[in-house]
Amino acid sequence: MGSSQKILVIEDDSMMLRLVAQSLELQKYDYRTAENGMQAIAEAVSFRPDIIITDLGLPDMDGIELIERIRTWSNVPIIVISARTDDEDIVTALDSGADDYLRKPFNVTEMLARIRAAIRRSETLSLPAPENSVFENGGLKIDFATRTVYTNGAEVHLTPNEYKLLCILAGNTDKVLTYSYLINAMWPGGHEKDKQILRVFMSGLRKKIEPEEHDMTYIYTSMGIGYYMPKITANKE
Repeated sequence: MGSSQKILVIEDDSMMLRLVAQSLELQKYDYRTAENGMQAIAEAVSFRPDIIITDLGLPDMDGIELIERIRTWSNVPIIVISARTDDEDIVTALDSGADDYLRKPFNVTEMLARIRAAIRRSETLSLPAPENSVFENGGLKIDFATRTVYTNGAEVHLTPNEYKLLCILAGNTDKVLTYSYLINAMWPGGHEKDKQILRVFMSGLRKKIEPEEHDMTYIYTSMGIGYYMPKITANKE
């Protein structure tokens, strides 16, 4: 089994680093390692990885700061592997630009599955959209050709995952999409526990596109089932 994907692993725990590196080596991934944030940034620039795996507890900077720095110039998928299990830590990491979060201790098989899912998402997100293809629903507009989103004429800046989630909802207006459907659409082969990550991305998306806080104009919750986007015949007054 071979792979052309390049992976950067950032971890200061030597035993954990060895475990991840050996797992990647067995799968024939091209990988490099870094043990601190500054080394990681240098490797990210020179190695140009397709996936970054990082811990949050680094010796010279917090992993959140590292993610934020990388996000100023790169959209490379970032998977966090951390012993921090509080919801607040997970939300902060995802809001800062991480694409996935895996708690320590973790199963190597699941880590590899999440790497494959991140690669598939990245490839899907990079596919060109049809030219002159525009979706409009009330005050919401998605220009697929330029991958831009507007609400009431103002451009909204979304993360790649938020954009993909919005496109899935827009492609299924007036249809309730279950949590399982959305999880598998976002992360093929995803797990039920990814519902928490889905909720984080949905919350971030709502904050950016809904006219007012706690308002539901473009995305509705079907309690206990999932979410849906209603068709809007006119802009909400």
